[in-house]
Amino acid sequence: MYPLFAEGISNLGGFILLLIAVVGLIAALLFLMVMRYISLWFQAFVSGAPISLFNIIGISLRKIPIRLILNARITSYKAGLKQITVSDLETHYLAGGNIINVVRAMIASDKANFPLTWRQATAIDLAGRDLLEAVKTSVNPKVIDCPDRKHGEYITAVAKNGVQLLCRARVTVRTNILQLVGGATEETIIARVGEGIVNAIGAAEEHTDVLESPQRISRLVLERGLDAQTAFEILSIDIADITPGENIGARLKTDQAESDKRIAQAKAEERRAMAVAMEQENTAKVREMQAKLVEAESQIPIAIAEAFRKGNLGVMEYYRMKNVQADTDMRRSLSKDEEGE
Repeated sequence: MYPLFAEGISNLGGFILLLIAVVGLIAALLFLMVMRYISLWFQAFVSGAPISLFNIIGISLRKIPIRLILNARITSYKAGLKQITVSDLETHYLAGGNIINVVRAMIASDKANFPLTWRQATAIDLAGRDLLEAVKTSVNPKVIDCPDRKHGEYITAVAKNGVQLLCRARVTVRTNILQLVGGATEETIIARVGEGIVNAIGAAEEHTDVLESPQRISRLVLERGLDAQTAFEILSIDIADITPGENIGARLKTDQAESDKRIAQAKAEERRAMAVAMEQENTAKVREMQAKLVEAESQIPIAIAEAFRKGNLGVMEYYRMKNVQADTDMRRSLSKDEEGE
C-alpha cells in the first residue's frame, strides 16, 4: 500500500510541476505583452501625449499599427495640435489616409498661421492630393511655365494687323486650400492663361503695341479672373519672352490675290471659249448661207431654159446678159488686183 501511495504522490508532483511550468510560460508571455503595451504607454506619458493603456491594447486588437498612431499622436500633441485625438487618427488610417502626411501638413499650416482644420485636411488627403506639398506651395508660391514643355515652346497669337507673335509666360501661383478638393489643376491654369494671352494679343491693333508694353497682356489676363474654381490663386503673370513671327495677314492677302487671279483667268478662259464657239457657229451659218446661195444659183440656168421655152427670153437678150456678167467679173477682178497692190 505504501509503495502505491508514494507512486501516486510522485505522479501528482510531476503534474503540478508541469502545470506550474505552463502557467509560468503563459504568465511570462502575458508579462512580455503587458510590458510592451506598458512601454508604449510610458513612451506616450513621458512625451506629454498620454494615451490610456486600454486604448493602446484596443488599437493593437483592431490591427492598427500602434507605433504609427503613437508617433502621429506625439508629433501633433507636441506641436500644439491637441484637438487631434487618437480616435481621429484611427479613423483616418482605417479610411486609407496618410496620417503622418496629414499631421505634418497641419503642423506646417499652424506654424504659418494658415487656417486648416482636421476635417479639411483629411478630406484633401483622401481625395488623393498631396496635402503637405499643397501647404508648402501655399506658404512658398511656385512658378508654372506657360506653355509647359509638352505643349510646345511658345503660345502663338495674331494681332489685328496680321503679324504673328510668339509668347512665353511664367505664372506664379499658390495653393487655394479651400478649392483644393474639386478645384481644377495646373493644366487648367496653363490653358486659361494661354487663352487670355491669345485674346489680349488678338485685341491689339498693331503688334508693335504689344512689343512696346508686354505688361498690358499681364494686366488683361489678370483682370479675367482665370483662377476661379481652381486649386490655385494666381499671384502674377510675367511675360518671359515675346517674339514676332510670320506676317499672317500679308500671306492671307497674297493667297487671296492668287485665288482671285485664278478665278479671273478661269472666267476669261470661259469667255474665250464662248467666243470661239460663237465664231465657229457663225462660220457654220456662213457656210450654210453659201450653200443656199449655190443652190439658188443652180436654179438660174433652169429658169433661163424655161424662159427660152416659153418665149419670155430672146437670144439677143441672153447674150446681152452674158456680156453684163462678163463685164461685172472683169471689174471684180480689177478691184481685187488693186486691193492686192
